[in-house]
Amino acid sequence: MIKKILLIINSLWLILAMPANAAWYEVTGSAVILQSEEQARQSALENAVLQVIRYAGADLSSFNQVKPYLKNNREHYQFSGSELRQITVTKTRKKSGNLYLTAQIEVFPSARTCHKVQYKKGLLLGEFDIRSPQHASLGGIYQLGNNFTSVLKRQLETRSQSFVVAGTTRVQINPGYPGQMVMLAEDHDAQYIINGHITDLTSTLDQKLLRSDKINRQFAAELQLLDGKTGEVLMQNQYREVANWPFSRTSQVDTSSARFWQSAYGQAIQRVSQNMMLDLESALACRTNLPEIVRHYGNTVHINQGRRHGVKQGDRLALWHSAGFIDQNGIPRNRMVQTEITLVVDRVYEKSAELSIEQAELANSVQPGDLLTKQIED
Repeated sequence: MIKKILLIINSLWLILAMPANAAWYEVTGSAVILQSEEQARQSALENAVLQVIRYAGADLSSFNQVKPYLKNNREHYQFSGSELRQITVTKTRKKSGNLYLTAQIEVFPSARTCHKVQYKKGLLLGEFDIRSPQHASLGGIYQLGNNFTSVLKRQLETRSQSFVVAGTTRVQINPGYPGQMVMLAEDHDAQYIINGHITDLTSTLDQKLLRSDKINRQFAAELQLLDGKTGEVLMQNQYREVANWPFSRTSQVDTSSARFWQSAYGQAIQRVSQNMMLDLESALACRTNLPEIVRHYGNTVHINQGRRHGVKQGDRLALWHSAGFIDQNGIPRNRMVQTEITLVVDRVYEKSAELSIEQAELANSVQPGDLLTKQIED
């Protein structure tokens, strides 16, 4: 009898010791087998993990913390200091050139992750160009830059947690002119600017003695992230994939067609866009969002962010005076001075919101251009 009581007590202790919101999910990820089954397995496992993160509401920016460990071919993974706790691979199978991997994943999502306590940040997306147009002669894929811009835009709009795309621009983005970049960001209500180039589309011929020749083609791109408040470069990353080019050497390929994007090469390009989105999440998810006052009358102000950014009625925000200046080298410097003024959201529209000033006696010190930060409840 005593043994039974002790067993019950130990069982209850284990249940109470477990995180209250932890949950197990079983999901199947898939990937096209391109270079090797090992690489396809890693891609399928990443796909499974990303599905669970989105479904469970976990922090997408934490994915890059565990991603390096997924390269190891193991059946069980265990992590600490992450919302992802455990991954157990239960089954893998191949079918029609694809690899399918089923995994059981334990997730413990936090209620205070950055994407849940911050508003979404506006991104202005520049058009990607092809740095060396002669690289695009095979297949005549000269429009790939425009198509890739659309793919990255869709990736950010549908899969990111921390961003909204404020727009796309064909204006040349030049970090050497920060003042112009600040004005461009202001015109689109964007906090950040993305600039990029496709740098390599070259191909190599893998000749086979008894089988058809195989063409392998590169896709390399670089991404620049600019601060829309200062014009300075915050991040600059390089990306590269290589995949089979399944089209005839003499055919003209439509890079806006489903046939292209469902090919091994199109899938590789989509993986680059996903990696860009994940890197932006890691870099910016926990940076403070800065709504700006665009209109002030009496005790009421309008800001340049609204429902699509996550603004809700009743939110409380703190006011900061914008005290930016241009240094002796002509570079804009962003400076914010904290005030004691707080504001409450009264009405929310799609891209803007109306707020009231709580300290009515200080309303005269509020002016357009002042910045706000969302107050996080304890």
